[in-house]
Amino acid sequence: MVFLPVWDLNPLKRVRFQYVTVAIIALNIIIYVLFETNLVLHSPARFINALSLKPGDVAPFDSFLRHLPVQFRLVTYMFLHGSAWHLIGNMIFLFVFGDNVEDAMGHVRFAVFYLLCGAFAALVHSAMTLTPGAPLIGASGAISGVIGAYLMLHPNVRVWILVPIANLPFLPLRFSAAFVIGVWIVYQIANAIYLAKDATAWWAHIGGFVAGVLLVTVMKRPGVKLFDAATGV
Repeated sequence: MVFLPVWDLNPLKRVRFQYVTVAIIALNIIIYVLFETNLVLHSPARFINALSLKPGDVAPFDSFLRHLPVQFRLVTYMFLHGSAWHLIGNMIFLFVFGDNVEDAMGHVRFAVFYLLCGAFAALVHSAMTLTPGAPLIGASGAISGVIGAYLMLHPNVRVWILVPIANLPFLPLRFSAAFVIGVWIVYQIANAIYLAKDATAWWAHIGGFVAGVLLVTVMKRPGVKLFDAATGV
């Protein structure tokens, strides 16, 4: 982990509350607790195997409809997590960046945007992975889209982050969103190149990020400006 965002000092302007962001976080937590631990199911591995995405199973476009049940995994995979820390890390990123993107799009469009980013992230991962037999799980592809959209909307807003430092748990620092997200995406690209066989789906992060950057330009509300000059406090 290169850093962990904790706060962005960026108040909502158009919605009263980030209902969709909170609902997605709650849904991920509920699914993890009920179905991915031994608290309810005695074989969570079977549940994960049924709903995770196997990149080698993604059908070509011309046979997409005939393989539609498999393609539903382009959505279901993003609500599964491999561990509590995997879940917590993803949900913190979504909590920090999701509310303002939802504010810029509205509730319904943000929900659609989130799912589209996650699906595109899975497709990019499927095309680039060197291990097509390994299942893909996690919300990070969709959340990467949220991060990309946030960069396009609020590059100047100050974001508090926690940076792991030797002999210290974390060092709190504050930088512009453009700097924080810039470091984050460079880290993803570098790992995708040099750690191609790593278990982390780096290309899903990159694909989701690109989807978010592009989709926000057409899915934001009319009148919402890109590259907002506001810096927060």
